[in-house]
Amino acid sequence: MSLVVIGSVAFDALETPFGKTDKIIGGAATYISLSASYSLKPVKLVAVVGDDFPQSDILLLEEHGVDVEGLQVKPGEKSFFWSGIYSKDLNSRETLVTELNVLADFDPILPDSYQDCKYLMLGNLAPQVQRLVIQRLVNRPKLIVMDTMNFWMDIALDDLIATIEMVDVLSINDEEARQLSGEYSLVKAARKILDMGPKYLIIKKGEHGALLFHAQKQKLKIFYAPALPLEEVFDPTGAGDTFAGGFIGHLAATDDISFDNMKRAVIHGSAMASFCVEKFGTERLLNLKPEEIEAREKQFADLVEVVPATAVQNV
Repeated sequence: MSLVVIGSVAFDALETPFGKTDKIIGGAATYISLSASYSLKPVKLVAVVGDDFPQSDILLLEEHGVDVEGLQVKPGEKSFFWSGIYSKDLNSRETLVTELNVLADFDPILPDSYQDCKYLMLGNLAPQVQRLVIQRLVNRPKLIVMDTMNFWMDIALDDLIATIEMVDVLSINDEEARQLSGEYSLVKAARKILDMGPKYLIIKKGEHGALLFHAQKQKLKIFYAPALPLEEVFDPTGAGDTFAGGFIGHLAATDDISFDNMKRAVIHGSAMASFCVEKFGTERLLNLKPEEIEAREKQFADLVEVVPATAVQNV
């Protein structure tokens, strides 16, 4: 099934308690596309970079099954750049540098070959840009998934709400869910956000897993996926985007948007995100083996395995 991903392709410079990097490839669309490419190919990318972006990194994306026809390269301009430093527990970070560069006036262009889009993943960008992509598709996709962040809630709330009304699945973290809804309880927050338009809501809780919500005839269906306890976490950058890529990639590959399959997509996305944090940047997402992904998904399944009550009574 055709999957289109829009978002940033960028440079990051990172520092965590485990080391630091100079400029490396990053950006929401980069993580999403690489993660989704393990479920289906090609992943059709819509993004913009400057002519400072290395051809070798574009080739890296292509080698992983990413269609870069929708990647604009702006001559004489610089790519988006972000630099940050993480706290000792990796739960918070300080932004040191943000340079929008080509993203400041990004006008997304969808090649004709992208018009067969059946699954659309809107990576974190200005909500008016996300909305433009939806409007420029001749036919509405079967499923539209949107990721956003509190920055847009602070400076473009009306635009954000207008875009949220147009999507099927919204993916945000717990802090953002509380800000968007004005509710501390995540269940109450989910009800309010689902009333804004999306049929499904994913609330990411970092090291505490993820929640999937679906409102159906006044009843709220909830699925919880735990986070996998890892021995080593080097860099949480891109983990949420990697989760989103795994989620939408699984749905597009199976062409099944039932709630039960979304549960499986959450597990797959969580497994992909658990790989991402084990190395700096996208390093761990390169050249994963199918058996590694399958084994990691089984670890997640084992976390929630419950012994039947009858078996306990018979012990």
